[in-house]
Amino acid sequence: MASKQKTTAEDILSGLIRGARAAGADAADALIVESVSSAVSYRLGNLEDVERAESSDLGLRVFVGERVAFVSSTDLRPAALKELPERAVAMAKLAPEDRFACLAPADLLARKIPDLDIEDKAEPSTETLIAAAKAVEGAAMAVAGITNSEGGSANFGRNAIALATSEGFFGRYAATSHSIGVAVLGGEGMEMERDYDYASARHAADLDRPDDIGRRAGERTIARLHPRKVKSQAVPVIFDPRVSTGLVGHFVSAISGTAIARGVSFLKDRMGKSVFAAGIRIIDDPHRLRGLRSKPFDGEGVRNQKMTFVEDGVLQSWLLDCGTAKQLGLTSTGHAARGTGGPPSPSPTNLYMEAGAQSPEALMADIKSGFYVTEMMGMGVNNVTGDYSRGASGFWIENGKIAYPVAGVTIAGNLKDMFQHMTPASDLEFRYGTNAPTLRVEGMTLAGA
Repeated sequence: MASKQKTTAEDILSGLIRGARAAGADAADALIVESVSSAVSYRLGNLEDVERAESSDLGLRVFVGERVAFVSSTDLRPAALKELPERAVAMAKLAPEDRFACLAPADLLARKIPDLDIEDKAEPSTETLIAAAKAVEGAAMAVAGITNSEGGSANFGRNAIALATSEGFFGRYAATSHSIGVAVLGGEGMEMERDYDYASARHAADLDRPDDIGRRAGERTIARLHPRKVKSQAVPVIFDPRVSTGLVGHFVSAISGTAIARGVSFLKDRMGKSVFAAGIRIIDDPHRLRGLRSKPFDGEGVRNQKMTFVEDGVLQSWLLDCGTAKQLGLTSTGHAARGTGGPPSPSPTNLYMEAGAQSPEALMADIKSGFYVTEMMGMGVNNVTGDYSRGASGFWIENGKIAYPVAGVTIAGNLKDMFQHMTPASDLEFRYGTNAPTLRVEGMTLAGA
């Protein structure tokens, strides 16, 4: 007797789409996300938590004319999935019309799935994660002056994503993530300060050593002890790479197709115009090998590719999925992201600002008085006007050198002006999903004591 073949993700998704069409849908797409995650935390020399989770989630989207509905399920048994198409179509017939909802057209769909080397085939054992969490905290606690710990952690995750559409697309890929981090405190009583460090990578072999991560966290914490107050003034501000990424993040929020279509972006009328200082380039590369946000196609099956969003300071494109592109009379840029329970929305992948020519040291060499920011607090950013005001801590710059730690200040400006008076340093590293080098911004207002 022939053995029964295992049902694949493609079988499940194509069956749901056929069922939706048979129930009266004009078009449909379906998505499966299978996830595995493990996490370990270690604090003050003791194991605190060991967690592991596994899940399978499915989402079906159906179109009846200009009406759309979504259904999702965590039960992938055939009997449980059998009723989903009819239920989704019945819901769609009662939904309000959405003239911008759409599937990706056939001519935009990815036909080749590149291998981006984003899946580490080896899953770390619990013992390996425990050893990493113990080591990273131990290294941080070994730094002279460290007095307490918020804990060391080590994590692993794997997502397998399969997508099918009624336009004939099917694609599947898997991606892994490894991370190690620690946060510690130094000093005593009311004079305590906190800092952290962490590293993430697709492959365990690309992670920084736990000892190095822990040592950096400890040294950063000690450097922040005994911060001073400074008076309110206008000064150049240097953004450390840990926080400069946030400025690029504010930019990408402002060019999101969702914000542009709604008219709620301070860059809504700046297409083709200078928005950054001359020479600045901002790029998104979904096909970066082992990139933390790499993907071979977007959340609608659209082929994606490396794109330049800012060239020599000039804005080149919005960030679009199919729905926002349709609203704006444009074409998707291949940046749809989605879950199983709702519509896609535009989102960047491996977004970064290119490095400049000067080292960070050279960038601050001529600053008589300035502020070097290492941590930001609060979310005082208005995406409509560009007004920017956030709490910050870091170090005071005197005569081109780091002089002493500073805390309890607010830095303010407007992103339109900040972008135009921004200079990148030469120290770009790809450590996060969004990356930028050290950045200098002229003439920001600092509110201090």
